[in-house]
Amino acid sequence: MKLIHAALSAIVAFAGIAAHAQNAGPTDPQIAAIVVTANQVDIDAGKLAESKTKSSDVKAFAQQMVTDHSGVNKAATDLVKKLNVTPEDNPTSQSLKQGGDANLARLKALSGGSFDRSYIDHEVAYHESVLDALDKTLIPGAQNEELKALLVKVRPAFVAHLEHARHVQAELKKSGA
Repeated sequence: MKLIHAALSAIVAFAGIAAHAQNAGPTDPQIAAIVVTANQVDIDAGKLAESKTKSSDVKAFAQQMVTDHSGVNKAATDLVKKLNVTPEDNPTSQSLKQGGDANLARLKALSGGSFDRSYIDHEVAYHESVLDALDKTLIPGAQNEELKALLVKVRPAFVAHLEHARHVQAELKKSGA
């Protein structure tokens, strides 16, 4: 049930991207806002996990999320400054923020193995949704070549995060945590 909730949260957050794509897709300033918001959501969840988990595997994963997603946000922020583009808030970035806030509120109420499973289940679903959005909307929709190149460059990290999250998820199931 918790996995379904995590998957639904991620899907709802990215549903706006698909809807936006049908209406000519997000603009580059909107893509910039989506990228920064999506990364910040994962940074915030990672920081919470770092402080709450007792699992060394979950803690290591959370630390990697904070480090890697902070790096992506810095690269995105540096690029938009260089291009003199202001990220433009939009329904998708707003939905991502709301979904992230709801996930944090849900996670804060949990502890122990319930927290770890819920956090990791959400990370699996979230990274699946991010990759889907990158592949179907953000990369093909980016008009600026440097923005598109950044999205292509960071995609393998999201694949690695998904695989890492799946590995931790399997380990948690094995251990009964």
